[in-house]
Amino acid sequence: MFKKLIQKSRIKSPWLLHYDCSSCNGCDIETLACLTPVYDIERFGIINVGNPMHADMLLVTGTVNHRNKKVLANLYDQMPYPKIVIAIGSCALSGGIFREAYNVVGGVDKVIAVDVYVPGCPPKPEAIIDSVVLGLQKINQWQKEEISHAAGSGPGQSGYINRRSR
Repeated sequence: MFKKLIQKSRIKSPWLLHYDCSSCNGCDIETLACLTPVYDIERFGIINVGNPMHADMLLVTGTVNHRNKKVLANLYDQMPYPKIVIAIGSCALSGGIFREAYNVVGGVDKVIAVDVYVPGCPPKPEAIIDSVVLGLQKINQWQKEEISHAAGSGPGQSGYINRRSR
């Protein structure tokens, strides 16, 4: 009963952690514009938090380089399961115009697994909001699979689905 309540609250009120991997701030401005009164995603229960241990989704903007790839992986590891990673902007997807630079690793998916990609330079706030909704749908799907898997599992099996195995 309590587990179902927590699962439902994650869908109804996701908490976001925004991390900038050294971008030009175009994507950051569009991401934070979602919190302004024009778009006001907080009315749907979506909150921007600063602690990865409280976050359900990780929104990443900017190009991943050798200095921040460990920080990004550390933030990802600190987030509780289920977690969604959203790569925002062309720099986060592929390195953007900086992909040929000597210090650029590439997109976010070179360091951590990405669930939702938002293309654009910079993407519109509507696209970012749509990506959050898509991420919520993925969390809901994983929770349903986990419940059905746990119901069909034999004695001593946990029912845990490792969706990150690659």
